[in-house]
Amino acid sequence: MSTVSEVENVKTPSGESGRTPESFVGPNKKLAYRSWITFSLFVAATIISSVAIFLPLKTEAIGIAAIVCMVMLIFLRLPVAVAMIVPSMAAMYSMRGPKVVETIFATVPYDEVASWTLSVLPMFILMGLFLWKSGLTESLYGAGRQWLGWLPGGLAAGTNLAGAGLGAVSGSTTGTVYALARIGVPEMLKAGYSKHLAVGAVLVASLPGQLIPPSILMVLYAGIAEVPVGKQLMAGIGPGLLVMVMFTIMIVVFAKFGKGVDPSAADPSSIVKTSWRGRFDSLVKIWPVPLIVVIITYGMFSGLFTATEAGAVAALASLVVLLIWKRKGGAWAAVSEASLGAVATVGAIFMLLVGVAILSRMMTLTGISNGFADLVADMNLGRVQFLLMMMVVYLFLGAFMDSLAMMVLTVPILIPTLAALDISMLWYGAFVVFMCELAVISPPVGILSMIVHSLVKDPKVNLGTPISLKDVFVAAGWFLPMAVIVILILIFFPEIATFLPDRGAG
Repeated sequence: MSTVSEVENVKTPSGESGRTPESFVGPNKKLAYRSWITFSLFVAATIISSVAIFLPLKTEAIGIAAIVCMVMLIFLRLPVAVAMIVPSMAAMYSMRGPKVVETIFATVPYDEVASWTLSVLPMFILMGLFLWKSGLTESLYGAGRQWLGWLPGGLAAGTNLAGAGLGAVSGSTTGTVYALARIGVPEMLKAGYSKHLAVGAVLVASLPGQLIPPSILMVLYAGIAEVPVGKQLMAGIGPGLLVMVMFTIMIVVFAKFGKGVDPSAADPSSIVKTSWRGRFDSLVKIWPVPLIVVIITYGMFSGLFTATEAGAVAALASLVVLLIWKRKGGAWAAVSEASLGAVATVGAIFMLLVGVAILSRMMTLTGISNGFADLVADMNLGRVQFLLMMMVVYLFLGAFMDSLAMMVLTVPILIPTLAALDISMLWYGAFVVFMCELAVISPPVGILSMIVHSLVKDPKVNLGTPISLKDVFVAAGWFLPMAVIVILILIFFPEIATFLPDRGAG
């Protein structure tokens, strides 16, 4: 998942971790002053909305004040779960008194996480961490380079292919981009690629991986929307493959007919030397990834096992891979680190799901969910118009929030509206995951673009080529038209997402 919290704290010149304004905006005092003004405005808005919750207002107004308070708390970098729970509970306390708060705290946490359908989540997270610790990152990039390096823009196309694999394995957009930026950007710059194509290929490389099983975001959406996990995972396969193919085609066409690659500027050492033996040797190093994806997909589609059983099989297979790959040393240390990381991640996600449940109850109690559905009905929006409107909404939210925050903020509100417009919840899962991931790379503020900019400032990554934040946004802008085309294809041909789950046994 794409979360800002995955980024390491910025280090001050003394080497200590710090979050002063200079940590973010440099020594420019004017910018630091503006950052404090912005921070003060967020704090003021949080206080005002908090007070409004307890005023004698209509229930809808109390609910809106709680949502504003939640958004402000997210902006202030509080954990998303805390930002959802505190204002929601305050709003319900204001409307119904302490008894409802006691009831919710006594029942909701257990009811939400003690779910058989969510038991797949720890397994998928454990699988991803086991494979990550086995060191498949460079092998996946190398395989993509071997198989696609001969094409125009082959390194960028290989980065796209590797990103799909890494995204599916790790479930982390930020982790995927970190790995690919450090490996791929210098390789592409050495090969004569423009900085825009090199950076853009890395930015969009993780998009298909969040759709292709096993996808943690898809599992979380299934929990929020209360749809079958197995069918939701299958609903991401078609869109994930479509995204990967369309972006690869764009890269190749642009490199062939555009100005994305200048072979005359290439470092001779960067020339990709491929042979069929080298290609198949590269597959030997990464065979666990496609095999596990195929086992999970086929098993759920055929009904051979449930989504939870698929996760257990995948986690066990990944453990075996890790022990084999690390058999020369460090295997059990890697298993321990992955297990502890899985426990911490699952705890944070389950806390988030509790927050979503409490937020949903607050919105139901205040009438906001039904009110939004009525508002859309009064606007007489059709299915296509509504989805185009939501596309704009997600691109806007991506300027301030990560993927998970956008999903938990919008999906509970939209469920009645989706039902009224006869939009498949399974299809919308693929749509919202792709839109949330796209939003965090889009100008003018895309969070992931900021992270990539911080990475490409490293001389070891940019190889002496200055890459400004403007360059990163221009790179993202190159790929946005194709992303819009993909979205339109999904809107007008929803069967791309629903074909497999409608025919699968799971």
